[in-house]
Amino acid sequence: QLQLVESGGGLVQPGGSLRLSCAASEFTLDYYAIGWFRQAPGKEREGVSCIDTSGSSTYYTDSVKGRFTISRDKAKNAVYLQMNSLKPEDTGVYYCAADGIVTTLQAMCGMTSRNFWGRGTQVTVSA
Repeated sequence: QLQLVESGGGLVQPGGSLRLSCAASEFTLDYYAIGWFRQAPGKEREGVSCIDTSGSSTYYTDSVKGRFTISRDKAKNAVYLQMNSLKPEDTGVYYCAADGIVTTLQAMCGMTSRNFWGRGTQVTVSA
């Protein structure tokens, strides 16, 4: 099992920013595409953004385009999700996942049924 640890969540006012981190301590993320997913209360989990192994190709779901940026830092063995202009509808638990083989990043972000998820990090956007 590829164990990933999410962090960086918190309570922020609408319009604010947060940066989420996805890290692995027991394996290198270099060989994996990484995706961020979220689950809002009472809703199904959805794919938010995915990034390929090189970091040169990214995918965003429509609702976060222009506001969120996914990136990876190989030196730190981490993937980040910079979230700006946050809205109440961005509230939820955010998870990251790693895939060794992907057809497209959009397909990876569509894979919301997985056998294992980490603990996630809570993001709450509220005044």
